[in-house]
Amino acid sequence: MNILYLMAAEAEYGACLRKRIDPVLIGIGPVEAAIATTRMLTLMQTDLPNLVVSLGSAGSRTFEQGAVYQAISVSYRDMDASALGFPRGVTPLTNLPPTLPLEPLVPGLTPATLSTGANVVTGRAYDAVVEDMVDMETFAVLRACQWFGVPLLALRGISDGDQELQRLEDWTQYLDVVDRNLAEAVDRIEAHYSGS
Repeated sequence: MNILYLMAAEAEYGACLRKRIDPVLIGIGPVEAAIATTRMLTLMQTDLPNLVVSLGSAGSRTFEQGAVYQAISVSYRDMDASALGFPRGVTPLTNLPPTLPLEPLVPGLTPATLSTGANVVTGRAYDAVVEDMVDMETFAVLRACQWFGVPLLALRGISDGDQELQRLEDWTQYLDVVDRNLAEAVDRIEAHYSGS
């Protein structure tokens, strides 16, 4: 099984993950993620991966800090063409719904819904988000994977959200716990696809 691992930032790539995988770092935010994922899959076009696994941190106001979840769907919270008559979240003229499913699901991973956007969500901004978690890359990575016909599995560890973010350290304080839990999830994925 040929799995391509993607992560947004070096800060999320801790000691436990370094013992297991060598991911491609795609940058922070939907634009950087879309460019880097498309570039990587283009370079691999003659030997595409069987699966892309995007992993990293996410925010959640309700989920346990440090815990890891598998995203079962993703929406694009920045998209708002409602002035033209399109429902909020729908990208015009794509015939795509506002929320896209993510598959395959791996037994033993806890499912959750995910919202992608270019902003860091904190405090009262969570009131506008109906999904369980927020990140800045997954929707963009999924669209690139769809273009190449490769399935995407998204894992997110909760790094923030229980308190309002006011400085960079409010994001990084749980990244060592997220790293450890993401590494265990990677072990589960590898075991699932190796048949053991």
